[in-house]
Amino acid sequence: MNIIELKVKKTISEDIKLSQIYDQFNTLLKELRKRKLPDSTVQSINKDVEELNTTILTGTDLRKLIKTKQTAIVRLIEKELKLVPKNYYRTLWLALGMTAFGIPLGVLFGVLIKIPGLFALGIPFGLAIGVTVGTTMDKKAFNENRQLNVEIKY
Repeated sequence: MNIIELKVKKTISEDIKLSQIYDQFNTLLKELRKRKLPDSTVQSINKDVEELNTTILTGTDLRKLIKTKQTAIVRLIEKELKLVPKNYYRTLWLALGMTAFGIPLGVLFGVLIKIPGLFALGIPFGLAIGVTVGTTMDKKAFNENRQLNVEIKY
């Protein structure tokens, strides 16, 4: 079973942002076509692509729909097949590092030094931890041939 083609709409070339997200989604589909995917995954992807092909939305609404479908497909292939786009884990762990490590570290600094305004000091440390962990996981995915040759920009 093959992934169906994304149809080109006439109004896409008029909007630069829409054109970029459309091209990015199309590149993701091309990369997925190069892989051997289970039929259930292909059916789910085809359902999303068919919904995009038949939509009457334009402009910002179409851009939001494409981003939603793209995110759903990326999560599906990551969950079921452990395939990820470039820098997937770095982006994910950057946010996790700041919130899960950085803010608690900053609060701890503020309590220990008795200056509550220092909680923001932990955010750069959390960011560094997150980027380091994410980059390591991306390298591991690349070495295991689980990385797609496309970078998703949100």
